[in-house]
Amino acid sequence: MGTNAPLLGEPLPVELMNTIWADRNGGYDALSTPAETTGWLQATGHDVTQAPADLALQLRELRDALRQLAADATDDPRPRTSNVDALAVVNRACALAPSWSSLNTDGSVVRICARTTTEQAISKIAEQAVSLFSGDHRSRLRACLAPGCVLFFVRQHPPPRMVLRLLRQPRPRRPPLRPPPLKPGTGP
Repeated sequence: MGTNAPLLGEPLPVELMNTIWADRNGGYDALSTPAETTGWLQATGHDVTQAPADLALQLRELRDALRQLAADATDDPRPRTSNVDALAVVNRACALAPSWSSLNTDGSVVRICARTTTEQAISKIAEQAVSLFSGDHRSRLRACLAPGCVLFFVRQHPPPRMVLRLLRQPRPRRPPLRPPPLKPGTGP
């Protein structure tokens, strides 16, 4: 099982936001059914066999909340389609699958979670979203403003000002290609 959503190598919360996309034929939602939700979770590396309908709905709700937060963070001028309390949705998703460490007698540590793999996946994505929106990536988050595009991405290249600054820096002097000739009387 796979997904028809574009997977662009972005951080997982951005990949979730991009499960809504558009092309010349219209708009698409890769999480519209529990089967499609399961396919997307599997395609993004989660060990999920079947996402129940209520958890698929929670993942769509998380996606809509993340898109709203991203639109706010990027000053996205596109029309908003959701009026959810985005912070409450993200925080609720983070708490969906609490986990803890357990120390074994041999000194190894095991991570334990008393929830389903789907709940763990939703919680993990929400936790990564908290890091995305509270860390350095927030300032690099962008909305694609190409006509008809509804995707988000994290800018990977340096901003133009930084490139110009790097170009203006004096270049180190290169050593001559061959040694200068010896002056008379200074030879070996």
